[in-house]
Amino acid sequence: MSAQGGRPVAGDRSAAAAFFLILLAVLTAAVAVVSLGTGPAPLPVARVVEILLAGPASGASGDGLIIWQIRVPRILIGSLVGATLAVSGALMQGLFRNPLADPGLVGVSSGAALGAVSTIVYGGTVLLPLTLVFGSYAIAVAAFVMAFASTLLLYAIATRGGRTSIATMLLAGIALGAFSAAATGLLVFTSSDQQLRDITFWSLGGLGGASWNKLAVAGPIMLAVLLAMPVLARGLNAYVLGEAEAFHLGVHVQRLKFAAIFLVAAGTGAAVATSGVIGFVGIVVPHLLRLAMGPNHQPLLPACAMGGAVLLLVADMVARTIVSPAELPIGILTAALGAPFFLWMLLRRRGLVDL
Repeated sequence: MSAQGGRPVAGDRSAAAAFFLILLAVLTAAVAVVSLGTGPAPLPVARVVEILLAGPASGASGDGLIIWQIRVPRILIGSLVGATLAVSGALMQGLFRNPLADPGLVGVSSGAALGAVSTIVYGGTVLLPLTLVFGSYAIAVAAFVMAFASTLLLYAIATRGGRTSIATMLLAGIALGAFSAAATGLLVFTSSDQQLRDITFWSLGGLGGASWNKLAVAGPIMLAVLLAMPVLARGLNAYVLGEAEAFHLGVHVQRLKFAAIFLVAAGTGAAVATSGVIGFVGIVVPHLLRLAMGPNHQPLLPACAMGGAVLLLVADMVARTIVSPAELPIGILTAALGAPFFLWMLLRRRGLVDL
């Protein structure tokens, strides 16, 4: 909103948005540096900065090897995963016009889980060609493909006559999620002890398998999605007013829905394929930042990207240290934080509308 007489108009939260964007940028950089020094072999911040300034050439041995070959790809993947999940959550909340929405509503996470578990159980038999072609990346590829296939099926179910029903998408997403969960449970029941252990670690989420190769495969997808999502900000701002209002403001509503669903599917599918199932990031971060900055998606989406990165990096630091030398799955930490937050939102919202 514009200013009058040098003063911001009542309700204008652009100053607060600018402040939080700067704060989050500084916080993201600080948390990343601290995270690089955190782990079974802790390093002081000054040493981390010295190694970073020396460049990848310092990664041949010693502390440089730990930083450049182990922790830098882990931090980059964690930042991209957290940012993608948070921005996807913001898109879903804008699309559904509901602060309780998250990427899981469109069946992405459950579809990805089904693809990954299928590969773990049948990667040596029925899905052997997939394993032979993609090797150690077969699980990630299967998770991404199934996540995307689930979303396309959901979109086809919810679209009729060139129009996509958000209500139908929500209900169909719940049904497809339940079916995927049932199929995943059947695969778990038939798995061996070693397969069950692999499924458990993957389903709880984590960054323990982070590497430069994995970053090269999934990183470009998540980065492209993050760069494309802000293009939808103006349309989402209008869509919040209602479909008819958005149409009269010049927004191609059907194209907006398809683009948002496509980006959420691609981004969340790549994130889940990379790090396993990590829940509640897409609910907690967008909701808190929307309360602090306002509903304008133009500053909100980049703020969610940085907020999601910070949340996941902090969770990863806790996961690496709380039970050291073992590593706690990140999904446990985000669920422990997100579940009470979700219940608080539900109870708070129950006072406003009859759920």
